[in-house]
Amino acid sequence: MSEKQRTIAKDITLTGKGLHTGINVNITFKPAPANHGYKFCRVDLPGKPVIDAIADYVTEASRGTTLSHNGATVSTIEHVLAALSGMQVDNVLIELDGPEAPIMGGGSEHFVKAIKEAGIVELNEERNYFTVKQKITYSDEEHGIDLIIYPDDHFSIHVLIDYNSKILGNQYAILDSLKHFEKEISGCRTFVFFHELEPLYKAGLIKGGDLDNAIVILEKDVPQEEIDRIAKLFNRPGINSHTAGILNNTALKFPNEPARHKLLDLIGDLALIGQPIKGKVVATKPGHYANTRLAKLVRQEIKKTQSKKDIPVYDPNVPPVYDHEQIKKILPHRYPFLLVDKIIYVDESKVIGIKNVTGDEYFFQGHFPGEPLMPGVLMVEAMAQTGGILVLNEVDDPTKYSTYFLKIDKLKFKHKVVPGDTLIIKMELTEPIRRGIVSMYGQAFVGNNLVIEGEMIAQIIRNK
Repeated sequence: MSEKQRTIAKDITLTGKGLHTGINVNITFKPAPANHGYKFCRVDLPGKPVIDAIADYVTEASRGTTLSHNGATVSTIEHVLAALSGMQVDNVLIELDGPEAPIMGGGSEHFVKAIKEAGIVELNEERNYFTVKQKITYSDEEHGIDLIIYPDDHFSIHVLIDYNSKILGNQYAILDSLKHFEKEISGCRTFVFFHELEPLYKAGLIKGGDLDNAIVILEKDVPQEEIDRIAKLFNRPGINSHTAGILNNTALKFPNEPARHKLLDLIGDLALIGQPIKGKVVATKPGHYANTRLAKLVRQEIKKTQSKKDIPVYDPNVPPVYDHEQIKKILPHRYPFLLVDKIIYVDESKVIGIKNVTGDEYFFQGHFPGEPLMPGVLMVEAMAQTGGILVLNEVDDPTKYSTYFLKIDKLKFKHKVVPGDTLIIKMELTEPIRRGIVSMYGQAFVGNNLVIEGEMIAQIIRNK
């Protein structure tokens, strides 16, 4: 049964302070049209720059999730996005007059109430789910982190946390349906260990933290003078002596509230996929960095799925963007190792190249006599050279730079390539280029047949 996209019925504004900056900020939720998604607008900056809420723009994910794009930054956005995603609101413009979303109650509850007060309306267009077809995994063995999305017919999350804490112990939280998000997850607050407070404060963080929006956990008994000293840092004197346990002496909303909050964070970070998904998420020790890396992996799968539906067409009657001689002005390769004959399309994120595979190629002499096949390694090289044109096309003087492989992954050979074939090679960026690191997904076709596909990571290096 199809579902319609949704937005809110009217504008609504909340005011609060940022968890880390301590700055008072106004946040306004505004209705948006279908397929708009979530976007943040920094109304306090010249030109009111807009940042799409997608994982590609994550620049920091240590104590919260930060996006940067169009010369603007917005941080600690996970609770806002969790509220929208949890309430299944697909399209909203989120205006901020400061650099950080307000922490409010330490979870998503206040944002959920605002969304309900504004009202939720259906749009005409259907909701665009990405259905997970094969397992998607992010792992960090050193820290015991495993995030896996399994194929399923609906969205659900299972979270396990373990901080080697005698107070928290191992905690487990489950959300089988977003219908239960408001009641079971949205009010669960962020948490911090007592011994982390002073280092975080001295690092310029948690300036807006207090005992109303965070659970503070003591691993052991702490002398009253130490509690008084830390309380003074946060301008919260008068905290009484406590034994090991919860510092603010406020009853937990659930025995596993910390695990539920980690689940809330994960929902917010996975909203950066850019569309809702159908799949079962099983997360061991999730955190913002791992969450956003998983979101990027899903986005890459979405791009590959879309790319497979978009088979490029080669019309030799249409003049190329770059012919063979023009390609030699961009790439340093020469005969017999220049494996791109034409570029028929290029923009800031995609390039399509042509390799005519002729019978007199030098490699056919020995690969193989009587059954000539283009070597797979040379097909990969042709893809890499095509991708190199995409990258070097953006620099002022491409002759001063080269691209070098760092990694090839998930490479699949689908069909053999023989003399007389024309390879149509498509390379697309899967992430924005940062610090000279280029991530691409490539495919090569003969006619409508996919012959090779894979992921490649390269580095742009200035020639000596």
